[in-house]
Amino acid sequence: MTKTLRARCMLAAALLAAFAAAACRPAADGPGGLKPPAAKIVPKELTIHGHTRVDNYYWLNERDNPEVVAYLEAENAYLQAVLKPTEAFQEKLYAEIVGRIKPTDLSVPYRSEGYYYYTRFEEGKDYPVYCRKKGSLEGAEEVLLDVNAMAEGHGYYSVTGLEVSPDNMLLSYGVDTVSRRKYTIRFKDLATGETLPDEIPVTTGSAAWAADNRTVFYTRIDDTTLRSHKIFRHVLGTPVADDVLVHEETDETFACDVFGTKSKKFLFIVSGSTLSTEYRFIPADKPLAVFKVFQPRERDLEYDVEHYRDKFYIRTNLGARNFRLMTAALDRTGKADWVELVPHRDDVLLENFVIFKGALVLQERRNGLVRMRVMPWDRKVPEHDLDFGEETYAARIAMNPEFDTEWLRFGYTSLTTPQSTFDYNMVTREKKLLKQEEVLGGFDAANYHAERHYATARDGVKVPVSLVYRKGLERNGANPCLLYAYGSYGSSTDAGFSSARLSLLDRGVVYAIAHIRGGQEMGRAWYEDGKLLKKKNTFTDFIDCAEYLVAEKFTNPGRLFANGGSAGGLLMGAVVNMRPDLFKGVVAGVPFVDVITTMLDTSIPLTTGEFDEWGNPQAKEYYDYMLSYSPYDQVEAKAYPALLVTTGLQDSQVQYFEPAKWVAKLRALKTDRNPLLLWTNMEGGHGGVSGRFRRLRQTAMEYAFMLDLAGIKE
Repeated sequence: MTKTLRARCMLAAALLAAFAAAACRPAADGPGGLKPPAAKIVPKELTIHGHTRVDNYYWLNERDNPEVVAYLEAENAYLQAVLKPTEAFQEKLYAEIVGRIKPTDLSVPYRSEGYYYYTRFEEGKDYPVYCRKKGSLEGAEEVLLDVNAMAEGHGYYSVTGLEVSPDNMLLSYGVDTVSRRKYTIRFKDLATGETLPDEIPVTTGSAAWAADNRTVFYTRIDDTTLRSHKIFRHVLGTPVADDVLVHEETDETFACDVFGTKSKKFLFIVSGSTLSTEYRFIPADKPLAVFKVFQPRERDLEYDVEHYRDKFYIRTNLGARNFRLMTAALDRTGKADWVELVPHRDDVLLENFVIFKGALVLQERRNGLVRMRVMPWDRKVPEHDLDFGEETYAARIAMNPEFDTEWLRFGYTSLTTPQSTFDYNMVTREKKLLKQEEVLGGFDAANYHAERHYATARDGVKVPVSLVYRKGLERNGANPCLLYAYGSYGSSTDAGFSSARLSLLDRGVVYAIAHIRGGQEMGRAWYEDGKLLKKKNTFTDFIDCAEYLVAEKFTNPGRLFANGGSAGGLLMGAVVNMRPDLFKGVVAGVPFVDVITTMLDTSIPLTTGEFDEWGNPQAKEYYDYMLSYSPYDQVEAKAYPALLVTTGLQDSQVQYFEPAKWVAKLRALKTDRNPLLLWTNMEGGHGGVSGRFRRLRQTAMEYAFMLDLAGIKE
């Protein structure tokens, strides 16, 4: 918690009694007789399909209403008062977590166009310094951006989309100082260090350079919905008002972006929705050309495109649920002319690919785990997979900007292995560890054990569960356990390392990840079985995984905790409505909990692009189904577990008022005396505050909340 927010909370404490007195239903006392805030009730009827919902807290949608801000600050003050006995514990946890982070750090450099690029952190500073060296790592350091200096005087600061021009002399990048993900693109002359006068506001933050080193293409976002819907062409030194619109995405369910190929030969505009994509392209050396459609959009047709030499390479679900790889000639790009290179497999999801002069590398997912498959073009070296050697882990293809190399760079981590960067020789099969995250404070991976289990869901499906705990732990049913999941958008949750998590493991907590449906861990069908009219599989999978952990004596309901954020916060809201008895406490981060109201409001960011994820409640079938699980709508007068709910006032993805309304309704209806806390970051957005250390304050607070409930004191 920052000093500014502490001061706000102290001032807001005086508002607590006033809000409690103003409530129509008195809120239950908190620990020690503290009176929690109680939001005023202003009934608003919402009617569709002949059905009326009454939203008593709809007024909290008014971000600029001083009464709304006062209520949020009163909730912050209440949280601070309730957690005051844990303040010393929070400080200890924060010191532990920060103490494991190397004060000065350096990323593994990668080579591109004769330069070595890397990022470094300086001791005591929150933000990165982006650098490069010409020719070799022994060369003089050139600082591209020192974000620490740039961020001075700002409560929030984010830099994204760094792109160097083809001649290596200019840099484009995006800056957001509010946390609404509205980036202003700026340009820097790398020869003189001068920041150019060109400033392009309300963008995604990234630009794609044409080969002439003076023309860029960028994506403008809608100021209200934040949908990226227009692509403009800008020439450096000319007024932004004169920029040329080269593409407008008029279908509100699609968003668009622009990028350059790895070969630097083409520029692509991609338009995408949940179930469909469409690419347009021009040669990078012809910035005034008209973008040509690669393959016209079709419902349920998805594809990605990359270029190498005389072909385009296309990863697509055309006739392939788990995707396959195709090629196309440069002048015949429609799907009728696509030629299969890597066929579809029912048991393997093709996630990504990277092209080299000597080989094609596929990133695949088999049985829930990432594999990398090396396929030499000339077949003189046998096709083979990389062996990662652990039961559960996370791996990904990393930055590989050059074609003419035998070395594949990839990232690897597991529940017991810190983030690691490797180079792998695709000919000799030599594997070189370039860097492993250094964890200070005496960390020894040998002290921890990770394993993979399968919980049987109620419909017979086997759901993977990844576990980690400190060695010596007894499976006696008495251990505290934290179960995490996400389960939406086909986003797979892999078993990666967290140095902060050691503060839980070292206190006897079992940490578990439920790889539930709605993600894509077990292939495309895993995603499709956890969305739209099958969304409840996500929630019941999580409950069944929790019951498995209890049955296997890793924990018991009195010591079981749950955590999820964003769409994973929706998961938290659904499971506490369905099985509140199963959990001691829940931490719900930026939770998407007012599903129907949000999906009926097309002015809210992300809504129109997500009808194929959740359904469109304008259709009664989807309205009825969404109503049956929407956490806000399903709150009842019953006992709930202890809840810590977090949000950000500037959140651009899940608006702050969803969790605020959810907490207000829970306060009015719940029958228990368990803690119910709302923390609103008044300076942050969906990802919290900026900076590598500041955000760890919230982690320490969440850990202290759970550990205290588990009876584990400072």
